[in-house]
Amino acid sequence: MKPLRIGVLASGGGTTLQAIMDACEGGGLDAKIVTVISNNSQSGAAKRARNHDLPFVHLSGQTHPGSGQLDQVICAQLVDAGAELVMLAGYMKKLGARTLEAFKGRILNTHPALLPRFGGQGMYGNRVHQAVLDAGETVTGITIHHVDGEYDAGPQFAQVEVPVEPGDTVDSLADRVQARERLFLVETLGEIAAGERTLG
Repeated sequence: MKPLRIGVLASGGGTTLQAIMDACEGGGLDAKIVTVISNNSQSGAAKRARNHDLPFVHLSGQTHPGSGQLDQVICAQLVDAGAELVMLAGYMKKLGARTLEAFKGRILNTHPALLPRFGGQGMYGNRVHQAVLDAGETVTGITIHHVDGEYDAGPQFAQVEVPVEPGDTVDSLADRVQARERLFLVETLGEIAAGERTLG
């Protein structure tokens, strides 16, 4: 089987992107990142992509002010790169209808909680962990889900639980969830690449 061709969209520090890159380069994941798209040209993800000589492009409301035009160029970039799977790695924008249709069933995102709980617009990063702690949960986790036109609303693809420990703070819980999230994502992508799991 040929390596799984992954297109990555990222907005922030790029730790999820780094985990995928490391797994690809280390041979632990039979995949190839064929393009990295960021809406922030100075993001950590952009710097990581450049440092690893990955194909990188900055596409945002600055480069393409019209949402329809931006959607069109993002879709074209992914298609031209030959992406088979699109991975949102801390990407903070909604995808447009053209991209969603072209890659229907082949766009995944991770969320640092057990959806459908603690998801939706505005629920990202430490806000999620704070909400978990405020609710008195003893278990949280990671959800890998399909992407549709709404935040965190697409069908679930895979989940794993992470314990909430007594005395956890937002930072300690975030560290534990993020460490497991990176491993779980690579494990799941590996199952897809090996044909052990299908996206449909």
